[in-house]
Amino acid sequence: MNSHAPLLEMRGIGKRFPGVVALEAVDFHVNAAEVVALLGENGAGKSTLMKILGGLYQPDAGEILIGGSSVAIHSVNDSIGLGIGFIHQELNVLDNLDVAANVFLGREPVMSGALKPLRLIDRRKMSADTMVHLRRLGLDVSPETPLSRLSIAQQQLVEIAKALSLDARLLIMDEPTSSLTLTETERLLEVVKDLRAHGVSVIYISHRLGEVAQIADRAVVLRDGRKAGTLAREEITHDRMVQLMVGRELQHRYVAPQHTAEAGFFEVRDLQTTRYPGRKISFALGKGEILGFAGLVGAGRSEMAQAIFGVDAKLGGDILLGGQNVAINSSRDAIRQGIYLVPEDRRQTGLIVENTIRENISLPALPRYAVRGLVSREQERAAAETFSKRLNVKTASIETLVKNLSGGNQQKVVLAKWLQLNPKVMIFDEPTRGIDVGAKAEIYELMRGLAANGVGVIVISSDMEEILGLSDRLAVMHEGRITGILDREACTEENVMRLAVGGHQL
Repeated sequence: MNSHAPLLEMRGIGKRFPGVVALEAVDFHVNAAEVVALLGENGAGKSTLMKILGGLYQPDAGEILIGGSSVAIHSVNDSIGLGIGFIHQELNVLDNLDVAANVFLGREPVMSGALKPLRLIDRRKMSADTMVHLRRLGLDVSPETPLSRLSIAQQQLVEIAKALSLDARLLIMDEPTSSLTLTETERLLEVVKDLRAHGVSVIYISHRLGEVAQIADRAVVLRDGRKAGTLAREEITHDRMVQLMVGRELQHRYVAPQHTAEAGFFEVRDLQTTRYPGRKISFALGKGEILGFAGLVGAGRSEMAQAIFGVDAKLGGDILLGGQNVAINSSRDAIRQGIYLVPEDRRQTGLIVENTIRENISLPALPRYAVRGLVSREQERAAAETFSKRLNVKTASIETLVKNLSGGNQQKVVLAKWLQLNPKVMIFDEPTRGIDVGAKAEIYELMRGLAANGVGVIVISSDMEEILGLSDRLAVMHEGRITGILDREACTEENVMRLAVGGHQL
């Protein structure tokens, strides 16, 4: 093994799927004790490159070297054996087991001596070995703690502990902070720095460019299956990363509407949710206005949206549309009124991912395409084609399964199914979570277009840049109540954070 060679080197990696060139002659390397950010829009080739490294795919061309020596990675076990750990965005843990059982799953130490033929698990050794890794990561929980009792951030650290228990020298972290709070994110970034200080290398994949600027020693950008460029530590800025990722500059600043919102269009009065039954929420949304909702995780924003849409029961309060009180006891009632929700978890509650694009787009509007109770496939396909093209869903066919689309294209399918129903009020809950910057820009333009056409738009987002850049006005919530509603001129990060922690509006 060459001590001067990079820890990992991928040379000329190529990969093709039927009709698609996923990777073409990609070079990528990671040095010892280095954090390398791997960036690119969805579909750029990041996942394919990492799945090749993780043993899930086999390259059609190229070579992989570890410590200067050529290696063959034919399986996940081959990858693990080379000291590579993969922390997936969707955590690979079992919440019916405790922490130690997750860390050593499939590798449980067994008792020695007379009991060895029975292969009884040595719980004492497993807990002791697990505790070593938990302390290293600063995770203050017992190895016997059921995983179901841990937060997502803590479960993520358990995944990292599992990789370290396998003597991983290189960790691949795929969107590790997508479901974390600001405090949890800061803690994870400190863990990454500590791992680097102890000689572990990290490939950090994230759409949160602020984190990349904070943590990465180098950033490598892929675009359309090719390497678009590399940024040294001193070159990593938001604008440079975006330019390499999309091949053009994107404008994220606030765009003032060209129209005046019509006041009194939609009102929520004294709404009480099951999450915060003792708190009442009241606000008004103008026709053609984008009203943002900011707040820390747990503030009650999603619960408010779900109560308005009829997914969750509301304990009290009124909802008015066009000055008329509307009864919403189910999502069907909300849909009938033209009030639609784009949910936070699009895969679980916004889509049927095992169905096609066509089936997902047409689902809420099937009665429109029915003649004597039978759905006209011709009309259904025509509508799905129209709205798929209108939203620029990148796919070869509307018969593609939704699970095979990128996050941004999945979100566009959610939007398409509502847009065909001519919305009056659209509620977006974390609309761009896990979506690349190019798709984000398209969704922002769509929101502004809806407002320009007289739709009342509510946007819930934990992305400060996003919520400040979109909102005509901004409501801030803390523990189930609105602590203030900011006019455009007062929409600053300082004002938002003051209200988000329970302070008063100045």
